[in-house]
Order: sequence, then C-alpha cells, then structure tokens
Amino acid sequence: MSDVTSSDSALRRFLHGLPGVDAVGLEGRAASLGTRSIKTTAKAYAIDLAISMIDLTTLEGADTHGKVRALCAKGVRPDPTDRTTPKVAAICVYPDMVATAKEALGDSGVHVASVATAFPAGRVARGVKLADTADAVAAGADEIDMVIDRGAFLSGRYMDVFEEIRAVKEACARPDGESAAHLKVIFENGELATYDNIRRCSWLAMLAGADFIKTSTGKVAVNATPANTLLMLEAVRDFRAAVGVQVGVKPAGGIRTSKDAVKYLVMVNETLGDDWLSPDWFRFGASSLLNDLLMQRQKLSTGRYSGPDYVTVD
Repeated sequence: MSDVTSSDSALRRFLHGLPGVDAVGLEGRAASLGTRSIKTTAKAYAIDLAISMIDLTTLEGADTHGKVRALCAKGVRPDPTDRTTPKVAAICVYPDMVATAKEALGDSGVHVASVATAFPAGRVARGVKLADTADAVAAGADEIDMVIDRGAFLSGRYMDVFEEIRAVKEACARPDGESAAHLKVIFENGELATYDNIRRCSWLAMLAGADFIKTSTGKVAVNATPANTLLMLEAVRDFRAAVGVQVGVKPAGGIRTSKDAVKYLVMVNETLGDDWLSPDWFRFGASSLLNDLLMQRQKLSTGRYSGPDYVTVD
C-alpha cells in the first residue's frame, strides 16, 4: 500500500476509488443487528465485557485533580461491594491531568488515555498539536486520542491529514525507548457529513498508522451511531484483509445504557468475530454508561434493580 500514499494525487485516487456506501443497506443492517435477542447468561457476559472496554472519561473545563482521582478509584473498582466486577480499560483525561491519573492508578492495569492535539476542535498549528501530544506522553499517557483536521479533510487536503496523523504517531514515541503510546484517531463523524467520507477517513487514518479509529469527541450533536460505527467496523475488517494489520474501533458519545452497549457488542461479533471482542481492539468512550452497566449487573445477580442511588455519581 506504499504506492497509495506516495503522493497527494495517488492518495486522492485511492480514497475516491473506494466503493460508495449504500446508506439504506448500511442503516438497515445496523438496525437488524440491534434486534438480536440476548439470553441471560450471554447478557451477563456481555455486561462484564462492556465494563472492561470502557474508557471512563472526564473532559470538562471544571475538572479537578480530586475528581480525576475519584474517577480512577471508580475505574479500578467500579462496584466496591463486588470484587468480581471487572476494571475499566482506561481513564481518559486532558493532558494536564495525566500525571494525576497515572499516580492514582498505579499498577492497577488500567491505562491512562489522554485527548491531545487541541481537543475537541483541533484548530491550532501542527507544532502545538505535537507538543500537546509529547507532553501527555511524557507525563505517562498510555494512549493518545487525537482529533483530525476536519477542515483539511473536507477541503480534500488528504495528504495534509495523513502527514499530521503520521507526525502525531511519531510524537507518541517515548524518549526512553519504552513502548510508544497507542494512537486513537478521532474523526468527528457528525462533521464529516456523509458515509462515503467516513469510509475514506477510516482508510486514511489506518494508512497513516492509527492503532484505533474513533467516531467522535462527544462534543457535537451527532456522535457514535450504530450505522457509522458499523461502517468503521467494516473498514477495519477490510483493512486487515488487505494489509494484514488489525486496528481497533472506539465509538464515543451518546452510548449511555447497557442495552445500547450490548447492541454494539453484537455488531462487533457479527461483523468482526472474536478477534475484536477484547479491550485491546474495541472500546466505549463514555462517562455515564458505566453506572447503567453496574445497575444491570446488580439486577442480574440479585434479581432486584437497585437504581442510581446505589452507584457513585461521577
């Protein structure tokens, strides 16, 4: 695939040569997968799997070190009354909170993810984006969630977007030679406007070296949807078939209930199979989803629905 990225014209030719998306077929397929019936045993497994796939997130201007420490404690032990509850995959914070999260999580195995590159708009110079990324990595971030330049993409400047992703990927390296931070590339699907653009963006990010492709920032009106996530799942499937490299997927924004999470897991299983049913390859970007999963988990184990007063408020 090196020829595809050898020039701006070659990259444009490749991206616009991808098959067009059948919107009706895509949305119909996503809707049909959402109707699958899940039995009790499978539901219990799915709830635990979903908990283990959460990037528990706080990305507010009012974030404090105390709030981040409390979120880390919840991520490590989501239900203090039940030690069998899985830990979440990661705690996602702004770069200035990475060191606090890293210290609070210690050797728990929960990763620290950090949004960078002037999240959520990304409207700064590339040098600032790279410095933002390097600072987060130096503070201990295990994962970087970057936002693409949607203006450049929508203007057809695909090589600019490609080169920026590559540069951020290089900034994820650690000076001491330790393993580089994993890079999640956020598209902001609600601003890409068309399914064809989402498919092109998926391939562009994967060609540039993304470890994960991510639907959205959670800061716009349209975030993760079953249809746009399914399209991205199909893209990573086709990419692995073409080049032999597996890339993860992270839907983010608007996924709030256990029912929603299970629908997404069914979609992953039906589209990609067991290879992607792991926190290494699929994540939920969420802040409120965890509480609903915990309430449903309690109901399955006790037969009673405890309600929101029995889980912590983030």
